[in-house]
Order: sequence, then structure tokens, then C-alpha cells
Amino acid sequence: METYYSVGVMSGTSLDGLDIAYIKFTVDQSINFEILHTDTYKYTDAVKEVLKQADKFETVRFLRFHNRVGEYIGEEVNRFINANNITKVDFIASHGHTIFHQPENKFTFQVGSPAYITAITGITTIADFRTLDIALKGQGAPLVPIGDKILFKEYDYCLNLGGFANISTDINTIRIAYDICPVNIVINEFAKQKNKDYDNEGNMGRAGHTNDMLLAKLNSINYYHQTWPKSLGKEWVTKEFNKILNSTNIDFNDKLRTVYEHFAMQISSAINEGEGKSVLITGGGAYNKFLIDLIQQKTNKKLIIPDSEIIEFKEALIFGLLGLLRYLGKENTLASVTGAIKNSSGGGVYKV
Repeated sequence: METYYSVGVMSGTSLDGLDIAYIKFTVDQSINFEILHTDTYKYTDAVKEVLKQADKFETVRFLRFHNRVGEYIGEEVNRFINANNITKVDFIASHGHTIFHQPENKFTFQVGSPAYITAITGITTIADFRTLDIALKGQGAPLVPIGDKILFKEYDYCLNLGGFANISTDINTIRIAYDICPVNIVINEFAKQKNKDYDNEGNMGRAGHTNDMLLAKLNSINYYHQTWPKSLGKEWVTKEFNKILNSTNIDFNDKLRTVYEHFAMQISSAINEGEGKSVLITGGGAYNKFLIDLIQQKTNKKLIIPDSEIIEFKEALIFGLLGLLRYLGKENTLASVTGAIKNSSGGGVYKV
């Protein structure tokens, strides 16, 4: 049995902050994990705004920004290590923050230069997990399902409710996964209009009534009728989803309530397709009681909400695993999930 210590770093589309997890992995016939320390370093409003606008930067500014985010991640990892008196780290696995994700145009980009992370921390850093899969004609997403398969195999489905809802499960022992629909990336924008960061427990969503016309328009979006593999990005939200919302002139509460109904319909439809019964739910949306209640009303599956550490840090944990697999030279990206021509071991390795 071999033991490895990883620092997994994740910045999601919800812009909650930088999630960092310190994980002990033991590798034998299987891979087991123990989460030793976790923390989230919240983004200021100014940082959130810059991350939202980065796709509009001219080239030189964008490259400088990429390096500066790498410095920032390195500084926060050092702060995390010092705060928790950590003495052993084999590698950092950093997802970075997605600014562009356009597999149809053959590119994806996550800011947060791994070279700068390594330079600041002095620790081997593994990053840029998506690009190789894109080059192999895949979607570059989702990447988490291999972690679901390895670390959470006792559940029939793994459902993540983050910026986007995504699901993974086995069909005839083959892992399949895909993005279902947007979630917090849309709900948080509604909350922002009321000077809130998020809709606490879905209480804002409860206030209105479903508008059948808007609901029908949302459910008719072409993406939902495509088969997997498929994935979503913020560009799609702007171009497809928000276009419909912005062209619909109804009460704020009714619009938000309709969005909730739409999400619950799409998510329940995805988990109702298979024969499995248990659904592990993670991501910030797991705390949204209204959304969870709506989903449960539409399915007979058993929805399982784990402890807060798994809810909040599952993606940081799994990117730690992806880093481990890359560190060991093993496959960490599944073609059955992404649609690539073959499995691969994605991620660049930066050492000093």
C-alpha cells in the first residue's frame, strides 16, 4: 500500500471562492481517501467581477491575468498549508477557474497558471486537466465522474448541484455523465438583483408562481434533447438560457419560480432514466431545500445529502484524485463520458 498527500484546489462557476482540500490517498487494489483539512477562501465582489469580465480582456491583459491568478492560488495554498501546519504535500492539483469552455470550437481555458503556483509554493503542481481531452475530440468535461466511479461507487448516481447540475452513473459497467442544466449560475444572478449572494434554502424561489409559457420555452431548449456526451458553459447560458429569460416580461418572483420548476423537471428526468435507486447530492445546491423538495416530488429515487465537507469539497477532492492519477501515469479522463476518441491522462505537471 502506498500513501500520497494532495492539495486539491477548485474554483467553480458559482464564484463562491477558492475551495482547498488536503487529502490523504492510500493506493492498493483500490484507492481510498481521507479528507484531513478543508477551507474556502471567499472571493471579494471585486474579484468576482474581474473573473466574470475576463473573457473580454485583450490578449496581453488576459495573459497577465492568468499569471496573476496563478500567483493568487499559490499564495492561498501557502496560507492554507501554514494555517493547518501541513508538512507533507506530494503535489497540488489545481482546476483553476474556467473562463472559456467551447469544445465545439476546440478550446477550453482555465485561468491560474500552474507555473506560478509551483514557483510560489515550491510544490509540484498538476493543472490544465481538460485540454488533452478536447484535443482528442472530447468535450473536456465532465471530469468528476471518474472520481465518482472510484471514490463513491456505493451510490447509483452522483448528482452535483453547482453552477451547473451534472450527473454520473454506470450503464452496463460503463461510466456515463453529462451536464443536465444550469443551476446556481442562474439562481445567484436572480439573488444578486435583491442584493444577496444566493437564495438561502430556496426561500426566494418559493415566493412566485410557475409561468407555463416560460416553462415551455425553457424546456424546449435544444440542448435538453441532445444525447450525451454533452456539456455546458457560461457562454451557453448567456446565448441560450438568458436570452429566453430576458425576453420574457413577467414578475420577478414568477420568473424565478419558473426557473426552479424547470431545473427540477430536467434534473428529475435525468435521474429517472436509469434503474438505480440511490442519488448522492453534492454542491451548493444541496443546501437549497426548495430545489431538493421539488426534485424529490418528481422522483421515487432516494436522495442522499452527505455531510457538509463532502457537499462543499467533493470537487476539490476529486481534482486531487485526478492529480494523483496523472502523478501515477494512470488514466484520469473517460472517453465514455467526454466523447473523446480514447481515455487519457490529462494535466500538465510542473516541478521545481
